[in-house]
Amino acid sequence: MQSYNSNPNQTHRQQEEVAQSQENRQQQEIAQPQQTINLSAGMARNPLVRLKRPASIAFGADEQVAIMGLNGAGKTLLVGMLTGQYPLREGQLTYDFAPSASTSVYENIKYIAFRDTYGSADHYYYQQRWNVHDQEEDQPTVGQLLADADPERRGAKAAAERSNQPVAEGRAEWRERLYDLFDLRPVLEKRLMLLSSGELRKFQLIKALLANARILILDNPFIGLDAEAREQLKSVLERLTKMGRLQLVLVLSRLDDVPEFVTHVWEVKDGEVGQKQTREAYLARLSQTPPRHSWASLREKVLTLPATAEAPACDMVAELRGVRIAYGDRTILDKLDWCVRRGERWALSGKNGSGKSTLLSLLCADNPQSYACDISLFGRRRGSGESIWEIKRHIGYVSPELHRSYLHDLPAIEIVASGLHDSIGLYKRPHEEQFARCEWWMDVFGVAHLKGESFLRLSSGEQRLVLLARAFVKDPALLILDEPLHGLDTENRARVKAVIEAFSQREGKTLIMVTHYEEELPATITHRLRLVRNC
Repeated sequence: MQSYNSNPNQTHRQQEEVAQSQENRQQQEIAQPQQTINLSAGMARNPLVRLKRPASIAFGADEQVAIMGLNGAGKTLLVGMLTGQYPLREGQLTYDFAPSASTSVYENIKYIAFRDTYGSADHYYYQQRWNVHDQEEDQPTVGQLLADADPERRGAKAAAERSNQPVAEGRAEWRERLYDLFDLRPVLEKRLMLLSSGELRKFQLIKALLANARILILDNPFIGLDAEAREQLKSVLERLTKMGRLQLVLVLSRLDDVPEFVTHVWEVKDGEVGQKQTREAYLARLSQTPPRHSWASLREKVLTLPATAEAPACDMVAELRGVRIAYGDRTILDKLDWCVRRGERWALSGKNGSGKSTLLSLLCADNPQSYACDISLFGRRRGSGESIWEIKRHIGYVSPELHRSYLHDLPAIEIVASGLHDSIGLYKRPHEEQFARCEWWMDVFGVAHLKGESFLRLSSGEQRLVLLARAFVKDPALLILDEPLHGLDTENRARVKAVIEAFSQREGKTLIMVTHYEEELPATITHRLRLVRNC
């Protein structure tokens, strides 16, 4: 029934015009498509997490969205506003989670930021994964954590505890299906701390998919996954979008990672949010944009850098004989023989959980099990009296474990300087010449302008570039790079690849690199080692 304004001061014609205007507005509201999230001219209250300009962005309920942009462009800041993590100083943020019965943002939006966190940052430290004796025996297993992540099971568990009855399984069939899709069954009985980076990502994804959310925001979900796992994830996500209820928002840096099921793209550039584009239009525009740099001058700069560190005299960099590493009843490496000679450049590959990071932890003197193995590094057998610092002074290293454990609120240049002494944090003040060298390497990796910025306030991609500068700063004889291009945009991946390629061609330099993307390997690779997971 239409309502009319009965103001006696209005003429009958004026009353008809008001009624018609109200009817028109109602019809527009009915015709207006549902928008699950609508941010209008939003500006964060905290200046430390504020974009350059007010942001306006709206997700249609039938859209599957990608938020794209270069490292440091402001993608994470935008997501923080969309999820309510960063309250607004100005503008408006509204939600419509229909058909969900709940209006709670916490229940309807799940956000996974892939910073490789094993749990509370306060309880994780570098090398903890390799020190099994420091881990609580009563910690829940991966399978228990995932079972308890199911909201139906959580409710059943709470009811069972009140009534002292057995716990109902809830959506056990869906959970079991996800275990198979992501090949996670081999680690269901293990504690979370023992998972590889790739296995941890699978755990996080399954946990999010079990949460029964209306909107799932995934920050760089494909990094750290082997090729098969990436295709599995894309297939699972596409299948979920066709079920009609779940909306996906992917925060991506790589153009190659934009799945076909994505319908629209919002680009964030230099702290500003652009206009909505279709996936096809966005990719067509970017594919026609020529590369900004050839990196030839950068390669020459690194290639001709004078040596700043004394190289070990031995020709044999690493020698492993019959190495076996096991945690409980799970064997990671078994009867491994491997020799790495000076000047060789190795690509280390294998599926998630095959033992790549464990092998590198032996070379970097981080894994205490190395003392029980027949391992020689730089001509000296482990356990023959050398300190780990004598070994580390010849090694430059970056890895997901190192990145996740680096939670020191220091200026970026001090993070780089900590690589001079292989410390997590800066405990010995470098002299002026060393700081100049740190700034030189930050310039090589394109982050010199961030030298005074807090490391923890940088984007994940910017942090990775700073940690790369840390790995190179002491001009190491052995460079060990475990997925060094994690989360980097197209331009920065090309930059880092050029630096690695040039550095590895310098006299006496040895390289061991892990990546799940074949195209990320430098052209200088001379040898390959592929690990197979022990089941």
